[in-house]
Amino acid sequence: MHTQRNTRQRGFTLIELVVVIVIIGILAAFAIPRFAGLATDARISAVRGMLGTVRSSSALVHGLALARNITNGSVPMEGVAAPGVAVVNAYPAGTSAGIEAAMGNVTGSANYTINTATAGTVIFQVNGAATLATCSVTYVEAGVGGVPTITAAEGGC
Repeated sequence: MHTQRNTRQRGFTLIELVVVIVIIGILAAFAIPRFAGLATDARISAVRGMLGTVRSSSALVHGLALARNITNGSVPMEGVAAPGVAVVNAYPAGTSAGIEAAMGNVTGSANYTINTATAGTVIFQVNGAATLATCSVTYVEAGVGGVPTITAAEGGC
């Protein structure tokens, strides 16, 4: 005997496809704002990380300058090409040869733009922010008998 099977292929109906698309749309409406908020949080974390790096680098160079009795000039430091880190008033200078050199390899980073246009000031701006000037860390070298000013601006991240 020969039996015949009913082998009919069936796909999704239009209603099923529309329901799936609506569900995906609803999920996307809730998920996208959450992921957009993560980018801002990441930039704020980058600013805070850079703030800690600038502070610790400044303190390290200051300690080396005091130990070697160097007020102005340069402090030899491992990993920094001769003559070393530029020092003003026993703290890193607000230049690329000063605080930037003390921090190590920040120049080639795709995460920051380094601005040294103002004498004695270095601004580390986080890339990707709407307003870079308000998503940055600013280092202003120490005045005579003072300490450097290190500030973070994270309002526009």
